[in-house]
This record gives sequence, structure tokens and C-alpha cells, in this order.
Amino acid sequence: MRKISVLLFLAWVGFLFYAGIALFTSGFLLTRLELTNHSSCQEPPGPGSLPWGSRGEPGACWMASRFSRLVLVLIDALRFDFAQPQLSHVSGEPPTSLPFLGKLGFLQRILEIQPHHARLYQSKVDPPTTTMQRLKALTTGSLPTFIDAGSNFASYAIAEDNLVKQLTSTGRRVVFMGDETWNDLFPGAFSQAFFFPSFDVRDLHTVDNGILEHLYPIMDSGEWDVLITHFLGVDHCGHKHGPHHPEMAKKLSQMDQVIQGLVERLENDTLLVVTGDHGMTTSGNHGGDSELETSAALFLYSPTALFPSTPPEEPEVIPQISLVPTLALLLGLPIPFGNIGEVIAEVFSEVEDSQPHSSTLAQASALHLNAQQVSRFLHTYSTAAQDLQVKELHRLQNLFSKASADYQRLLQSPQGAEAALQTVITELQQFLRGVRAMCIESWARFSLVRMAGGAALLAATCFLCLLVSQWAASPGFYFRPLLIPMAWGLTGALVCAGLLATTGLKLDSVVLGAMAAVGSLLPFLWKAWASWGAKRPLAALLPMPGPVLLLLLIRFAGFFSDSFVIAEARAAPFLLISLILLLVAQLHWEGKLLPPKLLTIPRLGFLTPAGPPRHNGTHALGLGVGLLLCIRLAGLFHRCPEETPACSSSPWLSPLASMVGGRAKNVWYGACVGALAALLAAVRLWLRRYGNLKSPEPPVLFVRWGLPLMGLGTAAYWALASGADEAPPRLRALVAGASVMLPRAVAGLAASGLMLLLWRPVTVLVKAAAGAPRTRTVLTPFSGPPTSQADLDYVVPQIYRHMQEEFRGRLERTKSQGPLTVAAYQLGSVYSAAMVTALTLLAFPLLLLHAERISLVFLLLFLQSFLLLHLLAAGIPITTPGPFTVPWQAVSAWAFMATQTFYSTGHQPVFPAIHWHAAFVGVPEGHDFTWLSALLVGTNTFASHILFADFGLCLGSLHPPQASHGLEGVCPQVHF
Repeated sequence: MRKISVLLFLAWVGFLFYAGIALFTSGFLLTRLELTNHSSCQEPPGPGSLPWGSRGEPGACWMASRFSRLVLVLIDALRFDFAQPQLSHVSGEPPTSLPFLGKLGFLQRILEIQPHHARLYQSKVDPPTTTMQRLKALTTGSLPTFIDAGSNFASYAIAEDNLVKQLTSTGRRVVFMGDETWNDLFPGAFSQAFFFPSFDVRDLHTVDNGILEHLYPIMDSGEWDVLITHFLGVDHCGHKHGPHHPEMAKKLSQMDQVIQGLVERLENDTLLVVTGDHGMTTSGNHGGDSELETSAALFLYSPTALFPSTPPEEPEVIPQISLVPTLALLLGLPIPFGNIGEVIAEVFSEVEDSQPHSSTLAQASALHLNAQQVSRFLHTYSTAAQDLQVKELHRLQNLFSKASADYQRLLQSPQGAEAALQTVITELQQFLRGVRAMCIESWARFSLVRMAGGAALLAATCFLCLLVSQWAASPGFYFRPLLIPMAWGLTGALVCAGLLATTGLKLDSVVLGAMAAVGSLLPFLWKAWASWGAKRPLAALLPMPGPVLLLLLIRFAGFFSDSFVIAEARAAPFLLISLILLLVAQLHWEGKLLPPKLLTIPRLGFLTPAGPPRHNGTHALGLGVGLLLCIRLAGLFHRCPEETPACSSSPWLSPLASMVGGRAKNVWYGACVGALAALLAAVRLWLRRYGNLKSPEPPVLFVRWGLPLMGLGTAAYWALASGADEAPPRLRALVAGASVMLPRAVAGLAASGLMLLLWRPVTVLVKAAAGAPRTRTVLTPFSGPPTSQADLDYVVPQIYRHMQEEFRGRLERTKSQGPLTVAAYQLGSVYSAAMVTALTLLAFPLLLLHAERISLVFLLLFLQSFLLLHLLAAGIPITTPGPFTVPWQAVSAWAFMATQTFYSTGHQPVFPAIHWHAAFVGVPEGHDFTWLSALLVGTNTFASHILFADFGLCLGSLHPPQASHGLEGVCPQVHF
């Protein structure tokens, strides 16, 4: 019954944490209302006559179409500076030699030779800069919210009005080829489609080559009105090698040839659009809001003159969503209903007409249609949702009403109204830009009430765990009374939910769960305060030392400061070093660095012989210095946040495959294999020191033979992964197969070792030999069930007693009559040996998910852990009465060390720093198991926390290793 009570209590605590996190995230990860209204040619966006009476013209809608065909070339991750020309070398300055510069040479020649036919823009992208959200923005003209980034790997059909739907509804033949994400977003929308798998970022050529196989034949056939291509090679090259790799120059040169081939085949009624959906960071990733990620290239070209003037020296910066209304009006389509983008006004100028009045009027007409559509959307959206700013909305509507009235008045008397038209254009642009700014601010606004409520619920749950941890240490404590207030609180929450349902109010599941959590928590906290808090001072609830509590409070307060969050990669090691220095000083001040007394347990019948002292001040000081050195070395592996452009990330975080020099790659490969061998050697030496390699148990045999096999498999996988691109064509299939099987083999060996360890976790040496007189008396720590708290405190003797009972059963089943001696050795490391073995087995699959050079960080991780354990054990007396408790210094240091290792392995709490390559370790090409890839990426991201959470169990073994030699002498021989 006690076990059931404990399980119910743990389930309750898990529910409290889940409710708090859900309430917090519901206020942090906001979504906006998606309207399903659609624009149509039969329904103008607003009152007033359409420009040039275009409704009656064939192929026209709100505005007469200027182009009948469109070729949209989407080059994924085409950063703006990829399209910039190679700057000429200036004397006195070092030459610029970036692989991606000047590779789109044909595009630059078109801009120089035909300035009235082509234009290059810098497309400003709204975050999050993930592909699915950018495709949504490029077709709907709206803004995704932050939570939409979670749908990047599980795309759903777009329900909002979009360009593809408008094209198909007007009978246009839309042909697509490229990224299969379009099939999820627009199912059944294309007259012809050639989809290619896009998930494997290691594959640079399958999608691009597949497009080129069909592109020119389809284009020459003429059986299309809109041709959309989505190339992925540039994006995948960035993820795999980064933008500064020679492979990036090859992919950009290939895209330049594609643009040249398309331009040569264009007809006069066709518009060519080349654009990137987002940029990429210096490491080749994207997803955040840095300048490099939100800067994409946009290139427009027409065989006929399109622009009235030559391009400016610096390309104009335009929002990415401005492309949607521009293409809609140029193709004679209605602007999608939810668009909030602004048309590119200069493309609507009358190039052939020399009168400036006509060009200005054409721009004003396009902007007025655009503003009417946006005004209609605002009216509909503000009626359905209440998340827009009322005052700003009212001001913008007044601005639009004035601009619209001025425009209608000028249409009736157009003569001599050039200056007035410019004023109208300015007012309409102010309205459109104001709407976009208001929507960005409103849809990115957090719900502070929910965030504060979720944080308060999480804090109260942590306080609950602290209270129960203190109570559980006292004798006679039971979990059953804790469940009574929980039951009353849950009952009250259910009654409240029923009352709300009967009144017809709409229930929010997140708020309802939070109400249930608070309702179950408040009675417990009230009862705890009334019955326990009044008897003891409040300080007893915080058993941790004052300095440790101060460090934890500093870290907690740092989460509420943008500066400290950005600098967390440096703040966490600083706090960890401060805590270690404090720990060493405290051990010295309290005199705990003196040689400890060896463990004596008179209850076992004799005393332990004296031994040499194992700890002194110099030894503990050496442990502290070694720990600080490991922390400093781990800090050499760091990735700079995008908010600190002056910082330079460590070049050692990239995989060996991205290195260009063969000799340097071989040297680094040797260093990685050396770190792997050192890690295995350190674990074996540690187990051998405590005698745990002498046992014939299956886990020990696996440590002897299985761990070296896992090391060989890991080293072989690194060799294949680092040189896969350089393998001969005839061996690439073999290399690809081995690259899949080796990680699986290592993971399978790790799983087998863990199963063996769960089956037989005791790794001590037990011997039975003839020699002493046989007796039926069995020496035990206690007879029968434990009768006192002291019996429960000594768990190691209980394990030994279990072994004695097992051997007694063997003796009774055998008929041996000779004398027999049974001896057990190294019971002192019965906990730590099993935990170290388990962690080593767990470390290998996690190491495979990281780049090869991160093996050095894993070696430092284990060294830090061992040094910290021994440093803490040096100050813990082994004869302390009562149950063994883990000091708060150890828990705090463990938490800081997990955070420090998170950053040392190249992670950052931002989308661009996610290690996507982990999704393909041990996974064959072309697989569709996205859940497995998501699991691998998540495991890679939280590898340090997984290891330290499991390694934290070793904190409970601080006491036994300290007494390992003593316990070896406690029970050297026990006679049966």
C-alpha cells in the first residue's frame, strides 16, 4: 500500500509540473486566429471603381494582368550577400576570399546590361526563419507566430487564402517541382508535380538534380501557366558544411547556370522571380531572427522593360510578404484575403508612357487596391478576435479613410494632380506599413498573466517537493495523508468545471488543468503551514547553506534579464567555479580535509584494521584545481549567440567532414579517437581500482569486451562520416550502408549492456572455497526484518545479507560435506560501479549524435564528474549516524555542470543552434520516420542533462566509495 501511495504522490507532482508548464507556454507561445475568408474577382476589396475599368477585360480581375505566365524559382536559404557581386580589391586592404561571393555572375551581368528589365532587392524575412513558415508567408502574405515553428516537420494544409488557391481557382495551370513540403501545404493543387524528399540535409543533390531533369522539358512544352521550383542544395550545404565551404561555391554556381537557362527560354509575357525563403547564419543554420537569417535575396526579371529607372547603388530593402500582393496584381489575381504586405510600387509604373502622371496614377491605383484589401481584413479580423490594439487600429482606419477619399477625388479630376498623387501614395504606404507593424506587435505580445501564473505554479510545486523531502527523512512519515488534500482539491476543480459547463461558457483545457492543479495544491500548502510550519522556523525549510542559496538565487534572477540570458554560456561556468572554490574553502575552514576515520561496524563482530589515510588538504586542493582546469578547457568549445556579433564561435564544433585540409582532418581524427580511448581507459582504471573488474558477473564481462567493441564501432563510424564525400563511387553504397549499421550496432550493444546491468547490477567479487570448519551459523547485520532506523541506514550490509541467504540456499540444495568459506569483496563500490558502468554505456549513443570533436568534451565531462564526486566525498564523514543525505553543494554543482556542458557541446537555446545532423545518425536515406528523427534531435539537444540526471544518482554513492577499503575488510570471510 505504501508503494501505491508513493506512486500516486509522484503522479500528482508530475501533473502539477505539467499544468504549470502548459499554462506558462500558453502565454508564451501565442497563436493568431486564421481566417478562412477568400478574395474573389466578383467581389472587389472595397467601394469605388476598379482601375481602368478592368473588370470587363479578359484575364483581368481587380487590375489588368501585366503577365500571363510566372516562373518562381525558390532557392532555399539564398542569403542576400550570396547574390551580391564580388567586391573589387582595394589596395592596402587584404583581399576578400569568401567562397560564396561572386558565384551568381550571370545575375549580376543581367542587372548591368538590362537595368530596366531586372531588379535585385533585399528581402526582409519575419522570424521564425523556418522553411514551412516562410512558404506560408510567401503564399498568404501574412505573418506566422512563434508557435508555428513547431510545425516545420509536420506541415499541414494551409486553410487561409493564398496565391496557389487563387491561381487554381482562375484556371491557371500550376506546375511544381522540388521540396515535398509543398505537397503537404497545397494537397492536390498542382496540375503536374514532381516532389522530392527534403528531410535529409546530408543530401545536396537529389532534389536539385531531380528538378533539373524535368525543368527545361516542362518549360519548353508550354503546358503551364505558373512554374514553381524549390531548390534545396544551398540550404543543405549550409547545414552540412556551412556557407564558407567550397561546396557552397559549387551549389551557387549551379544555381547561376539554372537562372541563365531560364532567362534564355523566357517569353515576353513571362515574369521570372528568383528568391530565397530565408538566410543562414555563419554556421549554416536558420530559424532565429539574426540579420543573416532574416536577409534573403529577391530578383525580378522580365524580357520586356519593367522598371522606369535604373537600379539604385544599394538594393532596396522590402518585406518578404510584399511579394504576395505584387504577384497577385501583376498576374491579374485578387490579393489573398489575409495579406498584410505592401505592393512593390515601382513595378506598376507605365514604362512605355513618358508622362510621369500615368506612372504615378498606376502606382497609386495598385496601392489603393492593396490598402482596401488590408482594411477589409482588419475589419473582419478585429470582429472575430480581440488581440489588436484598439487605439492604433482606429488611427489606421482614419488614415486609410482620408487617403481613400483623396484618391477617389483625384480620379475625378486627374489634371495637374502629380503632387497630390504623391501625397496619396505616401499616406497609403504609411497605412500599410502601420498595419504590418501593429500586427507584428500584437501577434508577438505575450500573455503576462498566464506566464506569471505558470511560473508561480511551478515554484509552488518545487516548494512542495522540498517540504516532502524534509518530511520523508523523519521516522514514521507516510505519504497517504498527503493525498487527502489532493483529492479534495481535484474534486473542487471538477465541480467548478461542471458549473462552468452548465452555464455555457467556453472551457480552456489549459486553464481548467491549472485550476485543478491549484485546487489540489492550496489545501495541502494550507495544512502544511498550519500543522508543520507553526512548530518549526521557516529557515528549516531551506536546509541549504546561505552561500549556495545565494548562487542559486543569482542564477534564478538571471533568467529575468536579457543580458544574463544571452551571456548564460559564460555565467553558468562562472557560478560553477565560484561554487567549487567555496566548497574547497568550506572544507578547509570546517577541518574536514583531515584524514577520515575508517568505517567500523561492531555489529558485524570485529573492528576494521587501521589503514593509511586517503585524503588530506593537498589531495582535496589538487581535486579542486583539476576540476577548475577541466571547466576552463570545456569552455574552449563554445558557440556564440547571434546577439553578440563580435564573438567568434569555436571552430572545433563543426564535424570533420566540413574540414578542407586532409592532414588537419587526420590529426583531429586521431585526437578524437585518443579522447575516446582515454575515456574507456579512465572508466576501466576506476573500476579496477575498486576491484570491480574481478567479478565473473555478466556486466563485468561486458565491460571488459563490450566497451572496447563499442569504442571501435564509434571510431569506425567517425572515419566513414568524415570521408563519405571523398569515397570512390563504387564504394559509396557500401559506405552508406556501414554508416547506418555502425551506429545501430553501437546502440544495440549499449542497450544489451544496460539490460545485463538491470538483470545483475551487483558487480562485486564473491568466492567460495574449502578451508575453514563448516558451521551452520550465519553472521548477518541483523536477524529478521529491520527493527530500527539504524538497520535501514546500512544498505550495503543488507545487500550482503541477501547474498548470504542466496548461498545458504545453494548449500542446502547441495550435499557437499566439506568445509566451505564464502567471501565477498568490494561491497563498498556496489553502488558507484553499477552507475559508472551504466553511464558509460549511455554515453556512447549520445556521443554518436554529436560531432566527432565533441568527444573531447565528453571526456572532460566524465573527468569533471569523477573529480567532483571525490572532492565531495573528501568532506563527508563516513560514520555519520542516520540516513545518508546528499549535500546541497553537490546538487547545485551538478545543476551548474549540466548547463555548462550544454553550452560546451555547441548548443544554444535558439532554433539556429539545433544540431539537425543528429536526425540522420543510423538512419537510412529516404526514411519517413520523422518521430525517430525528432527523438534523435531531442536526445542530442538534452544530452548533457540526460547524462547528469543519471550521473546524479552517483551522488547517492558518495558514501560507499569513501569506505570501500574499509568494507572490504569488514566481511573478508563469513563462514557457513
